[in-house]
Amino acid sequence: MEPEDGRAKESDGPLTGLLIADFSRILAGPYATMLLGDLGATVIKVEGPSGDDTRTWKPPVRGDVATYYLGINRNKRSIVLNLADADDKRLALRLAQRADVMIENFKPGQISRFGLGYETLCEENPGLVYASISGFGTKPPGSGMMGYDLMIQAMSGLMSLTGEPEGPAYRAGISVIDIISGLHLAMGILAALYERATSGLGQHVEVSLLTSALSGLVNHTAAVTMGGVVPFRMGNAHPSLYPYDPFATQDGELIVIAANDGQFRSLTMAIGAPELADDPRFSRNELRTANRDILGPLLQERLRTKTSDEWFALLTAAGVPCAPIATVDRGIAFAKEVGLEPTVLLGEGGDRLEMIRNPITFSATPPSYRLRPPALGADGDAIRAWLLDESELD
Repeated sequence: MEPEDGRAKESDGPLTGLLIADFSRILAGPYATMLLGDLGATVIKVEGPSGDDTRTWKPPVRGDVATYYLGINRNKRSIVLNLADADDKRLALRLAQRADVMIENFKPGQISRFGLGYETLCEENPGLVYASISGFGTKPPGSGMMGYDLMIQAMSGLMSLTGEPEGPAYRAGISVIDIISGLHLAMGILAALYERATSGLGQHVEVSLLTSALSGLVNHTAAVTMGGVVPFRMGNAHPSLYPYDPFATQDGELIVIAANDGQFRSLTMAIGAPELADDPRFSRNELRTANRDILGPLLQERLRTKTSDEWFALLTAAGVPCAPIATVDRGIAFAKEVGLEPTVLLGEGGDRLEMIRNPITFSATPPSYRLRPPALGADGDAIRAWLLDESELD
């Protein structure tokens, strides 16, 4: 996604004209507001004097700036407001009164102490879509608990599913609950804005990390509530599909998937063992799943005979889903190879950043990449002038 002059393309996105007051920090909220900013919204990031926590989450760094912070804060303007200061609190209130959307992830009830709770602001700004993120909801006793991604991975059951059957539980390699929660929040905000177009009124949109986690566990939570089955740790195995696993090759590991009987037949033909598809023990998915201990070694014997890249080419050509287990840099490179254009260049010269682009494609109103992640308080003077003088923000 690089124009000829090497600068990120600027365009009017579908959310152009919307003003978002972002009082959130760390990951779930900032990720949501970055995605909305990519789509054209003006996002004002309100930070306390010490800044967003992720500014200090190092290493890795770009220069002296945490890449964690950089990765989720483009297309925003930063102002420092100390909500304990009366003048700054008035500015925060003024910003919320002008905003279309306000996002916060304070501990439930805490932001109301500064006159910035939903009940107060909806009287001043009836069209405000007010979005809140919490760890465990707004009712006691959950409202009194701090909420971090790792805690939710543990308490939701996700960690009980991650790792080898006889080994310890593991966290997912990313803060997956924060990301899921941020996506849920963005979807809720857009739905509330759509409804506002009819009613003229905003509303309070709430997302908790725990309920987002339980929603994201989909088939596993469904197994509990509708099947009476408590899922358990299976390593890389799938409880309902086989093969759906990594297999050792001549030089590494390859994920091989046969999600239906036709794919399994294609797999057996590609590896030179077509008789397996007609074997009554493996002819249907439920039978393959039940007999995975027998089928697995038979597949493994064949897959050890070639390298991962050789099998990837052969199986892909045969219509069999598969993938080498890649490092993150290789994942980005492969996305470029298949034409997905996963990155965008933002800035110029030595300050130019290669960032992962917004994953949504629009035919008419594409995302735009207008602003680098801001330094702490970088836009404070301009925003204060706008709030105090009623002038337009540049």
